[in-house]
Amino acid sequence: MLRSTVGLLLLAFSIITLASCHSRSSLDYADLPLDSLTIEKGRSLFLQNCSACHDFRQDGIGPQLGGVTEQVSVSWLKDFIADPKRLIDSGDQRASALFSQYNSYMPSFAHYSEEDIHAVIAYLHSIKAPVTVGNDEPSIEPEIAPIALGDYILELKYEAQLPASSDKDPLARIAKMAEQPGSEDLFVLDLRGKLYQLKNGKATTYLEIDELMPHFIDAPGLATGFGSFAFHPDFQNNGLLYTTHTEKAGSAPADFSYSDSIRVSLQWVISEWKTTDPLAVPFEGSRRELLRINMVGPSHGVQELTFNPLAQSGDEDYGLIYLGVGDGGSVGAGFHFVTNSIETIWGTIIRIDPQGNNSKNGQYGIPPGNPFADGNNGNALKEIYAWGFRNPHRISWTKDRKKIASNIGQAQFESLYLIEPGHNYGWPLREGTYRINEKGDLNLVYPLPDDDAAYNFTYPIAQYSHQDGNAISGGFEYWGNNIPELHGKYIFGDIVNGRIFYIDLEEVRQGHQVEIKECRLNIDGIDTSFGEMFDNKKVDIRFGRDSAGELWISTKIDGKIYRLADARLAGN
Repeated sequence: MLRSTVGLLLLAFSIITLASCHSRSSLDYADLPLDSLTIEKGRSLFLQNCSACHDFRQDGIGPQLGGVTEQVSVSWLKDFIADPKRLIDSGDQRASALFSQYNSYMPSFAHYSEEDIHAVIAYLHSIKAPVTVGNDEPSIEPEIAPIALGDYILELKYEAQLPASSDKDPLARIAKMAEQPGSEDLFVLDLRGKLYQLKNGKATTYLEIDELMPHFIDAPGLATGFGSFAFHPDFQNNGLLYTTHTEKAGSAPADFSYSDSIRVSLQWVISEWKTTDPLAVPFEGSRRELLRINMVGPSHGVQELTFNPLAQSGDEDYGLIYLGVGDGGSVGAGFHFVTNSIETIWGTIIRIDPQGNNSKNGQYGIPPGNPFADGNNGNALKEIYAWGFRNPHRISWTKDRKKIASNIGQAQFESLYLIEPGHNYGWPLREGTYRINEKGDLNLVYPLPDDDAAYNFTYPIAQYSHQDGNAISGGFEYWGNNIPELHGKYIFGDIVNGRIFYIDLEEVRQGHQVEIKECRLNIDGIDTSFGEMFDNKKVDIRFGRDSAGELWISTKIDGKIYRLADARLAGN
């Protein structure tokens, strides 16, 4: 997942792959300040800027950093943290090998003072290498075919520029685009705290969570901040909007919490906003809180909130919220028991009725059609719809009412799942179509056991390996009328490298792997790719679909938004 975005990511990989190139005699930690105040300052900086990608036990978004200073010198660390691109361009052996592996420059931390960098290194020096529980059997290399080019060239047209929320990459942390029911307008959120109305190519501020919520935080991490939003399907009449965002740990009592022995880094909050006038821009109205969830780490949070767009008034699914709740980094931190349980909320897709009141906190309802709503499964959470996910990043529906969720993986696979109520999708006992050791090295995979059917895990309908990308960006079935060639296609891509993929929906069925194909791109009249446009930097793409069923793609690195204008067969 997202392997090139936080300053220490490539650093850790260098230790694993190139430690033999640097002798112990060149280590120079004797002169490093190692007092408790310096280490505490380094810990704070690490939590703010690095902990979304790294911990000290398990590789996750980036490699684990336990024991890093046993292999690499202070001087190299300082140079790499301050300006990794300079080291790469200079031909440094270690840095060059990292670039060859990840094919991407990571951001510089040149704004850190020397004192800050010393503090971070001092903190790293205080953490020893982890001890993990291994399997007796040898791991295997997964066999998965690379993604081949498909039949289509997609033509993208630039439509809008989101206001910059930073003077550094990414300029605008675009995380989601979605329609407002009853309107032709698209709405776009920036993780740093703002929701915009996009109309006639102009972005107008609609809701500023960063201003309205005093405990709001958008750091540390790649996914913290204003996570998701969805308008109620009857918004034009009831004026209801729903959002997710992060707040500081301990901002308020959580509805879902861990035992006291597990550190909480932040809280995810789900809110209902009621506007006094559905036509008003910006938003004016009131807010109430639906629920609050503690998280071990800043990654794999509550990044999806959505409604079934096909449900009509009177249908069982109408007005019900689906929430993708990640594992919060709990597995990588050593708390594997937090997930893959029907008694805990982490690593699940939940379904709730925002207008009900039969939940424990009385702020929302439990739909009677949920798998465990009848209370006959012991302590099972009645909110759970499906479980066994690392990071159920996006959920969308096909015209024949299939639910497809994209799941951002660990070190091997990015997956699409066909979601059915009461199904267990495997994490952290499975990744993709392989077994993993939830107590050991999560980056190793093992063959499925002979009695695998007895475990009742549900496997992906499509998956790709990290040879083709690093983090899946869930997409949509094309519902528009402008490009009939794309009817029956589910369009999605990879967040990091910006490649665009598709699958044929007529082939989708549970228990069957669908082939993924790649689309070529023509962007504003030029045959190119996002990777070429941004010189292998992290593109950070997201998908949206408007009220006409047409698809949109954003690039977080520069805050631009494109419309899928046409498609043609390759060679035509």
